[in-house]
Amino acid sequence: MEILLWLVPSALVTVMTMVWVGWQAREGRGEVDRDVAIRRLARALEKDHGVSQVDGPTRPVDRSTGIAVRPTRRAS
Repeated sequence: MEILLWLVPSALVTVMTMVWVGWQAREGRGEVDRDVAIRRLARALEKDHGVSQVDGPTRPVDRSTGIAVRPTRRAS
């Protein structure tokens, strides 16, 4: 147990750093005005993002039964 005592200083520094960073990040988050947020949302919704609504070719449905079946061999 005594051999693990060398971990205490690094653990304390890590925890203190995590608390400090969490405290600093809390103050950095500003509130966005509701009207500004609505304008940003409207501007983003008006943009043409280049996504087409046409689906690609349809693939046949795989009717797997869960059993491995080898293809039949043709007799030559």
